[in-house]
Amino acid sequence: MSNNSNPNYFRLGLFVLAAIGVLVAVVLIFGSGQLFKKSFVIETYIKQSVTGLDTGASVRFRGVKIGQVTLIGLSGDIYEKDIPFQERKQYVVVRMQILGETVNEDLIQEFVKNNLRAQVKSQGITGVNYIEFNFTPNANAYPPLPYDWKPAYPTIPSLPNQADQIIGGIQKLIDGMNQINIDGTQKKFDALLNNLNLVMGGNGKDNDGIIQSVKDLNVLLARIAKVTDKDELNVLMRELVGAMVSLRQTITSIQGDSAITIENLKQTSEQLNELTRIASQSPASLIWSEPPPRITPPMNGAQK
Repeated sequence: MSNNSNPNYFRLGLFVLAAIGVLVAVVLIFGSGQLFKKSFVIETYIKQSVTGLDTGASVRFRGVKIGQVTLIGLSGDIYEKDIPFQERKQYVVVRMQILGETVNEDLIQEFVKNNLRAQVKSQGITGVNYIEFNFTPNANAYPPLPYDWKPAYPTIPSLPNQADQIIGGIQKLIDGMNQINIDGTQKKFDALLNNLNLVMGGNGKDNDGIIQSVKDLNVLLARIAKVTDKDELNVLMRELVGAMVSLRQTITSIQGDSAITIENLKQTSEQLNELTRIASQSPASLIWSEPPPRITPPMNGAQK
């Protein structure tokens, strides 16, 4: 029976070898030659948790797959073995294999200067995380993590993942609300309400408030409406016309008297000018001129 069993083992071995050959061929054919493509390794350092990111996760540039994650570890185990534990930074080191023939390490460094950043993102509702490369306009708000070791591969700075950014924003909001002085704000608000009440209602002394002022304004408007009533307005117009007529007569009378006065002043001025002329031509005549004729009073009785 042992002689008959030897050919069976030989056939079994041939079948196993053939299966392995077919498997290798399938990998080479359906793998599209990925094993022979040019690639290089880069790494990034992350300070937050990378839960959900595993080895083999996709590396994408604007949604297009360009590689995969090959290693996830801690900087304390990779670069900081000789540093005391309490002084270690303990970043998460993520190494990635990037496939491509046109992209190289020098080009990656040039992209980093133009704010290329790596970020852990979640893929849909499955919770599977991947690494996303993209140019970030607000990269200055997240400076690269500092480190003291020499990286084994080119590095790309990272950004906090979206969940951490949301949680960080909520935490900042809570901290800002905690810093608000609620008691002081309440006191200022109460003082504002008191001042507003004084402005509206007054203090009952020298300040009547806006409400009383509105009431007085309503009374004044009612009086104006009464005055501007048709009958009252006609009476007022008649009185105004009469006053204008009287004023015109007075002005006319004053103009006539003024004309007479001006004429007298003119004659007086002419006489004064004549007197001045005589005085300037013959001053002695004003002093040595003949006296007026003597007036003789009538005698008692008639002369015969």
